[in-house]
Amino acid sequence: MPEVETRLLGGTANRGLVVRVGQTVRRPLRASSPAVHALLDHLHGVGFDAAPAFLGVDDQGREVLTYVPGETVTAPYPAWSMTDVALESVAHLLRRYHEAVAGFDPVGYTWAEPVPPEYDEGLVGHNDPNLDNIVFRDGLAVALIDFDLAGPGSALWDVAAAARLWAPLRPDADIHDPRQGHALTRLRRFADAYGLTNADRVRLVDAAAANHIWCMDYVRRGAESGHPWFHQRWTTGESTLTTRTNHWFTTHHDVLLKCLAD
Repeated sequence: MPEVETRLLGGTANRGLVVRVGQTVRRPLRASSPAVHALLDHLHGVGFDAAPAFLGVDDQGREVLTYVPGETVTAPYPAWSMTDVALESVAHLLRRYHEAVAGFDPVGYTWAEPVPPEYDEGLVGHNDPNLDNIVFRDGLAVALIDFDLAGPGSALWDVAAAARLWAPLRPDADIHDPRQGHALTRLRRFADAYGLTNADRVRLVDAAAANHIWCMDYVRRGAESGHPWFHQRWTTGESTLTTRTNHWFTTHHDVLLKCLAD
C-alpha cells in the first residue's frame, strides 16, 4: 500500500509543502539543510528530546523527520495557550535548548539567515520561536520544530525573539487576543522564567527591537522575490504593522527597560 500523506499547515515559507507520513514529517530540502541536520543530530546525541530527529532523505528528495505529537498555537488562539503557565513553559523549553546546543560547533556549515553581528555569540539559536513553531501537550511547551532559520546567534537573541512574539511586544491596539494589556508583565515573566542575566536584561529591549527589524526584513525580501505567502503576508497589513511596531519600540524603550529592572 502506498504511504498516505497528510498535508500539514507549515510555516509561511513552506506552506503547503510539509506533509505527515505515519510518524514522520517530510519537508523540502534547503541550502541550510545539512547544517540543520547536523544540529538535530547533536541535540539527540546529548539527550535533548524536545526537537524532531533527522531520519534521512526520502525518494522524492525531502528531508524526513520524526513527527512530534501535540498542538501548535495558531489563530484563533486557544485559551490555554495565552496563560502565564504556557508562557513560562516556553521560556523553560528555550533554556533547555540553549543548554543542549551549547556544545555544538556551527563552523563550516551554511546557515540560512545571519543575525546582526552584535547578537552573534556563536551559540546556534533556533531564531524563530514563533507560536506555531512550538509543540504543546497538556498546555505546556514540550518541543521546538521548524529549524529553518536556525544559525549562529545567542541566547539573548532567541529570548528577544520569543518575548517579542509571545508577550507580544507591539502596540496594544494591534493585539487582538487575551494578551492585550499584559505585554509588559508577560515580558518580565518570560525573562524571569528563562533566568535571564542582569547583563542581558539591559540589552533585551534593544535586541527585541532589532529582532523585529530582522524578521520583518526577511518577510519583505521574501515578498519582493515573489514568494506567494510572504507576498500575501506583507501586502495585507504586515508592512504597516511593521512601521507601527518600530515606532512603538522607540517610544516605549524606557518603559520596557523599567519593567525588566523593577
